[in-house]
Amino acid sequence: MEPTTEVVAARPAPALAAFVDRYIGYRMSGFAAAVHRGLPSRHMTFIVAVGPTIDVIEQTDPRQSPQRYRCVVSGLQASTALIAHAGHQEGVGVQLTPLGCRTLFRMPAAALWDTSVELADLVGPAGMELWERVQHAPTWPERFAACDRVLSALADQDRVVGPELTCAWRAVVRSGGAIAVGPLAEEIGWSRQHLTRRFTREFGLGPKLAARITRFERARRMLAYAPRFATIAQVAATCGYYDQAHLDRDFAVLAGASPTTWLAEEVPSVQDSDEFAG
Repeated sequence: MEPTTEVVAARPAPALAAFVDRYIGYRMSGFAAAVHRGLPSRHMTFIVAVGPTIDVIEQTDPRQSPQRYRCVVSGLQASTALIAHAGHQEGVGVQLTPLGCRTLFRMPAAALWDTSVELADLVGPAGMELWERVQHAPTWPERFAACDRVLSALADQDRVVGPELTCAWRAVVRSGGAIAVGPLAEEIGWSRQHLTRRFTREFGLGPKLAARITRFERARRMLAYAPRFATIAQVAATCGYYDQAHLDRDFAVLAGASPTTWLAEEVPSVQDSDEFAG
């Protein structure tokens, strides 16, 4: 059986668009059993499995035990999780930004920093409802509509991140991780120290690390889809690294592997497709 990959993207309902970038439906079959790296990203991990559960065999926080999830939610992270699969993976990925954590889950994203949970343990029966609706929906549009229905019912539009931190987060993402803390603080009218303290309290990491992760995410997407003649050094320069060695160090810390090793082991990957990355 030849390996096949299907990826379908859709925008969420307008009421969710401020904090959910896209839904990504994915189906991968016919592959050899393997272990996949779940890498740091500017999005929180939010995946509804279809069929086989999501088998996290090594959490980003080594103090957290391995677990199988029907619908997993994780906060932002600065290290790699390891996910085992038997050759078939299917589900819906919700590209949730940390700006939506308060609205959907009644807590700051910092409360889920470096932690994975079953959605039902976070929100109660609505978590199981989402999983069941997605299981029984026969088409991708119907699965996305199920996400819209359940998440819109969960959303409390009165619970939002404040305007200064919303602006700061969006500026980091918009810059591709190239903005420094000083100019960012000036942009929103706070001191560096106050920005770092408030940003960390809300999102679980400081603006400097958030920019580092955003830049890393951009680099790995470029590496995955750059033309064959593009070099790692060229990608490093485009993404604002000092040199290739600087990019290599970030990969060692954030991906647990060199760019060359990651490319050999992980590409192609749904997580790093143009559709999934947004």
